[in-house]
Amino acid sequence: MERPSLEINLPNTPEEGKLYVVDSLNNLNKLTICPDDAQQVLDGENENTGGGGYTAWNNIRNQCFFVVTLILTLIVSLALVSFVIFLIIQTRNKMDQLSSRLISEKKSIEELKKMNDMILKHLNQSGIKE
Repeated sequence: MERPSLEINLPNTPEEGKLYVVDSLNNLNKLTICPDDAQQVLDGENENTGGGGYTAWNNIRNQCFFVVTLILTLIVSLALVSFVIFLIIQTRNKMDQLSSRLISEKKSIEELKKMNDMILKHLNQSGIKE
């Protein structure tokens, strides 16, 4: 594979022109070496030379949009987590109330069974039969 020489003699061109030619050759060399990244190279060159102000503003705007989206996502997540914790606490309170009611109902049923047994014993002792 032949590799072109980057050394070019430009005797009659002014210094600024030489820099422009060298910069153009560098850009051309970058495009031939890595064609997939060509647009990124050109965009980077435009930003460095002042022609990419619009791209710089787009980058800043995209970063601001990302930060605002991240903050909103965190706030929504915090709200959802708080709501879930509230629901867990409410459910626990309801379960505590239900279990205490069940315990009191169980005691009431046991008392009713004892009273029923006492009534049956009293009826059996008094001689009244069914």
